[in-house]
Amino acid sequence: MKLRSFLRYAAIFLILLCGVSLILDRWVAASTSDRIYTQIEQVPARTVGLVLGTSKYIAHNLNPYYNFRMDAAVELYREKKIQILLLSGDNAHRSYNEPWTMKRDLLKANIPDEVIVLDYAGFRTLDSVMRARDVFEASSLTIITQRFHCERALFIAEHKQIDAICLAVPAPHGVAGFKIRLREVLARVKAWLDLYVLDEQPRFPGPKEPIFSPPPQPESVPASPLNS
Repeated sequence: MKLRSFLRYAAIFLILLCGVSLILDRWVAASTSDRIYTQIEQVPARTVGLVLGTSKYIAHNLNPYYNFRMDAAVELYREKKIQILLLSGDNAHRSYNEPWTMKRDLLKANIPDEVIVLDYAGFRTLDSVMRARDVFEASSLTIITQRFHCERALFIAEHKQIDAICLAVPAPHGVAGFKIRLREVLARVKAWLDLYVLDEQPRFPGPKEPIFSPPPQPESVPASPLNS
């Protein structure tokens, strides 16, 4: 009898958990849809494009999520929709470095080195979005990633009062895409907890590395003997 009661309550808990998760999932999607673009020509011009990192390879195969983000970043820059590319990702160890991998491929695509900025501490979406403003002092952002990721990134940005829009690049379909989408539902629950309950902050909040350097100050000119 006790086992029956336990199973019944466990089933009720799981149903409630699934229901809450789906509600949060739809809330995140609905609250960010007006800031997501799917066509590059429709994207308003902004100075900084924030490319959210992912691995280039999955089981020795090229990761299509990575390729779509890189292609979009190149096209946004060429179409003058962004002027600077902030590449944010994980730098877990010497052989796994998302920002440097992205930079190397952008250089191969003839993107100038001087417009590429690396954030090696983008361990989570929350870190990448918050550090873009708080460390690199980007006042407005065009985020570049898949739509499901756009929604979560913009949800975080809105809560943190960060001015951001997102270009939603294509995502693979099929079983792999379905698994990623299921995982995203849980990631949104975690994002909600981070923002509204735990007040999570970036793992590495500083020091500041402004993307925009202040203009050089004019050198002082010695007074001319004629004017002394």
